[in-house]
Amino acid sequence: MAWPSGNLPALPDRFRGLPVLDQSRCPSGCQECVTACPTDAIRVENGLELDMGRCLFCTDCVSACPTGAIRFTQEHRLAVRHRDDLVVRSGQPFELARPLEQKMLRIFGRSLKLRVVSAGGSNACEADVNVLSTIVFDLGRFGIQVVASPRHADGVVVIGPVPQNMKYALEQTYEATPAPKIVIAIGVCAISGGPFRDHPEVNNGTDGILPVDLYIPGFPPHPLTILDGLLRLLGRLEELPVNEQPKALSR
Repeated sequence: MAWPSGNLPALPDRFRGLPVLDQSRCPSGCQECVTACPTDAIRVENGLELDMGRCLFCTDCVSACPTGAIRFTQEHRLAVRHRDDLVVRSGQPFELARPLEQKMLRIFGRSLKLRVVSAGGSNACEADVNVLSTIVFDLGRFGIQVVASPRHADGVVVIGPVPQNMKYALEQTYEATPAPKIVIAIGVCAISGGPFRDHPEVNNGTDGILPVDLYIPGFPPHPLTILDGLLRLLGRLEELPVNEQPKALSR
């Protein structure tokens, strides 16, 4: 596909992207969306807000809301640098991921090798990462490659809620990756534990174990969402508001 130098491919009608909240439609005292959410991703105490780091994009909240205060758009750009930026609030702009610091960009901007760790994943996020290496997306044209050994890697991609039996393996993979290095959490399970959050055998995602540089939400995230996040981290996309089409920067 031509993107990002050309137009974005058409996303399926069923695609669920960035949620939009309308506080003015939220009746005082209403808890319908909060009750419907299976992962406690929605809060109303200090105004309507939705945490994409916990959200399964199941739209149960949309079905439960009597006034249409919550809807999901076709906006595929969801990656952020900081965990708090995943919390969507009514009337507030969504902060897209900003590039790495200049020193890190000089090192990784043209060549980035990643070691993927499936830490209890369901194989959904894994499949959407794998498909990026096919001829449709051609991850290699951006200088990004998935490698077999952490000793050949510049960073670690974490998928899954990190159960206890994978915690040590994840830590060892991170330690074996040469510094400087980055960590990317892909999918709601890797960010917060997802539907398994607070289970005694689960570590609620990555950032309690490793320092995360990029969060890509979704259950699973679309391959374009993942690719957009990676390119944004490497400073390869212009920083534009979420309602505008990104343009590729020259390599």
